[in-house]
Amino acid sequence: MGLMDTIKGWFGKAKDSAGDVAEKAGGAAEKAWDKAKDAAEDAKDFVEDKVDDMRGKGDDDKPTS
Repeated sequence: MGLMDTIKGWFGKAKDSAGDVAEKAGGAAEKAWDKAKDAAEDAKDFVEDKVDDMRGKGDDDKPTS
């Protein structure tokens, strides 16, 4: 039985290590997702501001009758 206990111990440690790695990876993925969402929101706001600026400039160029 000593050999079986040793093998079970190895697999048990590997399982625990894999669980720890998965938890850390999940946390890192969540942080990356949050940063990506923030960057996308910033880009959207930037583009909307530029579009508004361009629309405003176009209105000034229209001839008045």
